[in-house]
This record gives sequence, structure tokens and C-alpha cells, in this order.
Amino acid sequence: SEDVLSKDAGECAICLEELQQGDTIARLPCLCIYHKGQVFLRIHTKFQNCIDEWFEVNRSCPEHPSD
Repeated sequence: SEDVLSKDAGECAICLEELQQGDTIARLPCLCIYHKGQVFLRIHTKFQNCIDEWFEVNRSCPEHPSD
């Protein structure tokens, strides 16, 4: 499901950027969260759709591939 992050929540395992308050996120059934929608990656200086791009090649959670 899509949501807006209410507080900082560590690192996105896909892009390795911090998940910050106000970021649009996707919360998977396993409760892992990732950036959702256009996110400006400060390290890579580009925009990315983390979980959307991940799901184009893999339909499982990056941190729980067997779920």
C-alpha cells in the first residue's frame, strides 16, 4: 500500500537513501517500506521509483525474497 512516512525510518534497501519524514512510501505485506513514486536520490543526483523499478524485475520483497 502507498503511504506518506510520518517519521524518519532508516535506509531504503533498494537505493540506500534515508527514508525521511514526508517521503511517499510503499509498505509491503511483510511490513518492509521502500520509496514509492518519484524520489530524488541525493547520493546519485537523480530521480528513481525504488519499489516500482524493483517490481519490474522481481515480484518479492528485496529483504524477504522467499516470502
